[in-house]
Parts: sequence; C-alpha cells; structure tokens
Amino acid sequence: MADVEALLTGVVTRAHVLSGRAISEDYGHDEALTATPELPAFVVRPANTIEVAGVLRVAHEHRIPVTPRGSGTGLSGGAVPLAGGIVVSFERMDRILEVDTDNYVAVVQPGVTLEQLDAELAAKGLVYPVFPGEYSASLGGNVATNAGGMRAVKYGVTRHQVLGLEAVLAGGEVIRTGGRFVKASTGYDLTQLIIGSEGTLALVTEATLRLYPRPEHQATVLAPFPALHDVTRAVPAIVGSGVGPLILEYIDMLTMAAITAHVGLDLGVPADVKERALAYLVVMMENARAPRLDEDVETLGELLFDLGAMDVYVLPAPAATQLIDAREKAFWVAKANNADDIVDVVVPRSAIPEFMAKVAELGQTHQSLIAGCGHAGDGNVHLSVFQPDPQTREKVMRGLFEAGLGLGGAISGEHGIGLEKKKYFLELEDPVKVDLMRRIKVAFDPDGILNPGTIFD
Repeated sequence: MADVEALLTGVVTRAHVLSGRAISEDYGHDEALTATPELPAFVVRPANTIEVAGVLRVAHEHRIPVTPRGSGTGLSGGAVPLAGGIVVSFERMDRILEVDTDNYVAVVQPGVTLEQLDAELAAKGLVYPVFPGEYSASLGGNVATNAGGMRAVKYGVTRHQVLGLEAVLAGGEVIRTGGRFVKASTGYDLTQLIIGSEGTLALVTEATLRLYPRPEHQATVLAPFPALHDVTRAVPAIVGSGVGPLILEYIDMLTMAAITAHVGLDLGVPADVKERALAYLVVMMENARAPRLDEDVETLGELLFDLGAMDVYVLPAPAATQLIDAREKAFWVAKANNADDIVDVVVPRSAIPEFMAKVAELGQTHQSLIAGCGHAGDGNVHLSVFQPDPQTREKVMRGLFEAGLGLGGAISGEHGIGLEKKKYFLELEDPVKVDLMRRIKVAFDPDGILNPGTIFD
C-alpha cells in the first residue's frame, strides 16, 4: 500500500492524498440510516479530470476499489467505501466553468453544490430546476443518483436536465457524451446510461446542464383534507387542470405536525381544522406574470374545494418559504425522531391511493409506525419506518417494495439503490433486467473496481 500511496501522490499532490489518521470519519459514510460506516485506505482529492484519470489508472493497475464522493448527502449508502479502497472526493472540483446564456446551459464540475449554482444563476435571471431537498448536495452526486425532488412534477428529474457529460472510465480513459443540444440520434445514449448509475460505470468530471428563465412570481396554496386518500385522489385532477404546479406535495398529519414544530412554524390553520385533517396538500405555482398567477390560484382554489378540501389557504410568502423549507427537512426530522429506515418508492400517480392503503395495512399487520410525505405530482412516496426490530422491519420494507412493484412502480424514485436497498432490488426486480445491467457494468468496468457492492453484490 505504500507503493500505491506513492503512485497516488505522483498524480495528486501530497497534501491531497490522505491516509491513516488523516482520514476523517466523514469520508466513511453518507446519510443512510442503516449503512455501516467504513474508512478507506486513501482519500484522494483531485483538482481536474487529468488527475481523476491518473487515480483511476493506479486503481486499475492494482485492482483497488474506488468510491466517488460528492457532498455525502446521499440516503442509500452509495458513498460508503470499502476497507482498503480509495475514495475520490470531488470537493476541490467545485467550479462553475461556464454559464452559456445563448444556449441556456451551465457547465459545471461535479463538486459544485446546488446552492452555489443557484446563487450564480439567480444573478442572471436563470434557474437550474432540480432540487432534491438539500442545497449542499453536489451536482456530481445528483447525476450519480438521478436526483429528483419536489419540482419534478413540472421539470422532471436530473436525467431530463443533463445534456452532456465528461466522464472517466475505470481504466483512466476520458469520454465526452452529449453536448449543448437537446436532441441527437447518434448511437447509444451514454449520457443517460451514466446518469443514475451511482458511480458504478464511470466517474463524472463535468456536466452540461439545461437552464431556464427564472419566473418572478410564486404562490403557495395549502389545503387540508379529512383523509389521505382524498389527497391522493385529487392529484390527477390538479395535474390535468392546466395550472401547471411547480410543487405538488402531500404531507400526512404526523409529518406535518413534526416538521412545523421542528422549525417553529404556525400556518394559521384553525384548531378545529387541525383536529379533523389527516393529510395536507401543498401546491406551489410560478409564473412570469402576476395577473396570470392570480388567475391560476383562483382556479386551483375552486378545484380544491370541489375535490373535498376542508379549506384552502394562500400562504404569505414568508410562511410558504418556511413550509417548503420544513418539508425539505422531513428526512432530518425523521432522523432526529429515531426513524429506523426510509423508503422512496415511486408508483404511477393514479396508484398512490392503492399504495397508501397497502402502507396502512402493513403498518397495522407488523405494528409499525409508517409516516411520511411525498411528491404526489409524480408518484414518489417518501416514508419513514419506525420499527426497531430488524426482522420485523425487513418484513415491512419488503412489503412496501413488493406493493410498489406490484402497482407498476420501482423500489427507488430518487435516492438510488446503493448498499441499503440492494438486497430488495436483487430479489424483487426482474432477473433478466438485472443480468443485463450486470453485463453493462462489466462492459464499462471489467475488473469491478468502480463502487463495488453498490447496486450489485
């Protein structure tokens, strides 16, 4: 290993090759609740693509596993390294290389955070719309997991906004995919193949992102409902109404109480409504023109009453900002309240009521508390599972995934498989598809050094 360290130091300056006690505990985990932390043999902090390629050539020659790392905000254990392996941390590759206002694209390195990019774009009246709920998350991590978030109902997820990539293959070769154009029919789409691959196919060193004009006006509507199934049944009607929501979220009663208490937020909902409301719908809309936005709010309010809402509240801007911020922190609230696991199953939007009925049934059968919220507009359901017994919790988790797949959904909507959901993925997914994915993995990474153990054993 001393020889390996010398080789790595020859690629990246000595100050940016860490080993032994110089490696902090932060490099050994992400934010997954049940993953076991593990420190690598080395942490390497490259400054550019050439150095990433050099590190991978060393790893390839010595068959050393490599784990890429952005901000470490992932929730699936995908950034947990292997003992004896190398963590490639992109913390130094944090430059916005270009904002191209003619083509509406930004070119960024993987260590750029969403907060950093948003601040740069706001000054230019532009926006990168993907926001998975954590502004400290890196763009490289977002690409690796195909991150989504609350705005996906309008703008889609990461793969809809990435036009091209620069990436380094396991042997150190550098490739470029896509470009500053929105369509192409030129062979296989390697950009889309790498997005969501969780660092198992290549290490992304640059991303070309699609940008949009930043609307000036926003409005947020809160609607309490007497039952969760009333909320979920209202969603298709809202999506089809033409108001074009930016955010369309459901929040159950327990989660709403927890997240608002966490930030000290009083939404002004009367006590008698709070007592009877079992779920809430949060709808945010945006528009470049204030009068058009007002018309949409009025249309939405009438529709919500017709759909069974107990009342409709147009939140003042400060309260709306606080509520969205609180919703984005739902995971941290669940973690603080000792949740034992989290789920991000996605199902067809129309199947949410049936899925939630199954959730209630599983909770009752296994005497487990299952609370949550979700991106109702795109069928992504986020649940916190409170069940300390590992065997019982496994039955609950398996039941949730089986229910989602049975309704035409998928095990993960945006967190990824990582280490934590791998068992269920390998057991429940179509084995023909899994075998094909394994063969793709071998084509990209024949020696299996890129993030081994993630997605596949």
